[in-house]
Amino acid sequence: MDSFIGIRFKKETAKRFQEFSRTHFKSHTEALETMLDFFFYNEISPKEKLGPTGRTIEASLEKRINAVIAIMRDMEKSQTKPTVAMLESLFQTEEPKKKPLILEKKIIEEKNEVRFGEKLNGNSEL
Repeated sequence: MDSFIGIRFKKETAKRFQEFSRTHFKSHTEALETMLDFFFYNEISPKEKLGPTGRTIEASLEKRINAVIAIMRDMEKSQTKPTVAMLESLFQTEEPKKKPLILEKKIIEEKNEVRFGEKLNGNSEL
């Protein structure tokens, strides 16, 4: 059986530790050992900051993404759309108007024309 030793803590700190220990570990000893091992193996001090947290990294990434989106929109408005419009106008061809062929004759119109007609005078002289 292991022997225990008493350590004096402030009441508020001891209660915080007990609540933390109960939620994450089986015993208070295991919780304290795990915390000490973490600092020892990672060679950091509990007083050091580990760097940016997930929220601060997310906020900075979101700012950069918004900046990239703004740059792309500006490029689209000032470069891409005008260039595409110019290229389309270069390659756009008008369909030639359909003109009748020179050899084609409109026979229908010629048949309706009367070449010779009778005189409308009362004289029947030819």
